[in-house]
Amino acid sequence: MGRRRKGRAIDGVLLLDKPLGVSSNHALQQAKRLYFAAKAGHTGSLDPLATGVLPICFGESTKFSQYLLDADKNYRATFVLGEKTASGDAEGEVLESVDASALTQLQIEQAIGQFVGEIDQIPPMYSALKQNGQPLYKLARKGIEVSREARRVEILEYDLLAFRSGFRAEVDVEVHCSKGTYIRSLAEDLGETLGVGGHVSALRRTFTGGFDEAQCVTLEALSHERGEGRAESLDHHLLPVDAPVDHLPRVELSAESAYYFRMGNPVMDAQVYRVGQEGDMVRVFCESGQFLGVAAIEEGRVAPKRSVANSPNAE
Repeated sequence: MGRRRKGRAIDGVLLLDKPLGVSSNHALQQAKRLYFAAKAGHTGSLDPLATGVLPICFGESTKFSQYLLDADKNYRATFVLGEKTASGDAEGEVLESVDASALTQLQIEQAIGQFVGEIDQIPPMYSALKQNGQPLYKLARKGIEVSREARRVEILEYDLLAFRSGFRAEVDVEVHCSKGTYIRSLAEDLGETLGVGGHVSALRRTFTGGFDEAQCVTLEALSHERGEGRAESLDHHLLPVDAPVDHLPRVELSAESAYYFRMGNPVMDAQVYRVGQEGDMVRVFCESGQFLGVAAIEEGRVAPKRSVANSPNAE
């Protein structure tokens, strides 16, 4: 018999504004404690130096977190040009210093333009990527460097927001990119292209999976709001379980069809081709409005792919 989880069985998505200087996992654990939640997971790590949008999925919503992991991201960052560090950020040991005072805004804009579109990017050693079960950053901290294969990512937009010239030049940039993009690698590659080296000094995720930084709440605000009160006082911040997939078309099933869908069976429904095509994914609800899960359209049927846990007799 499995061990019972400690905490409340709550479901939903919290849009957290991750603070500076803590890991994504530490932020997750703090949120989990504040909500006294039995089950929670985050949707894509942010480095300790990064702040911004970190969706936290509670309970049944964790089943749909992959949709947020796979989503495009948007970042604002500051790069220092003229200084290369071991970690690609401001916390790493300085490996090389070069006078960057001759750089011009035009040179930087032209260099940035070379990275727009699909590019191959080598993951940095200071990343959570694992090799033989060991996170690369742990190896890097021991001075061990291993070979990493380049990965194809897409830079959808890459804009120069500000340029501050000097011996250590600084640029503020905004990047809209596919999943798996490392911003510190962009900083290093930009510095390499300009011949002066570079690293990230500030990083903020402003958007992911349809969620914007303006929608987020901080751990400090949550802690202050709860005070000595009950965890339930924070539940109004939670988005619905289907928030990670609310971009998918909606299909509503009759009570009878919903019963069989909950049992894991594909069900016939005439409306499916009005909302999508063969192979498309849809959100599925019963006519009472309860979210049932996600499904694929297969030969006119709604075929369950990921279902929430509820009673087959639920209305």
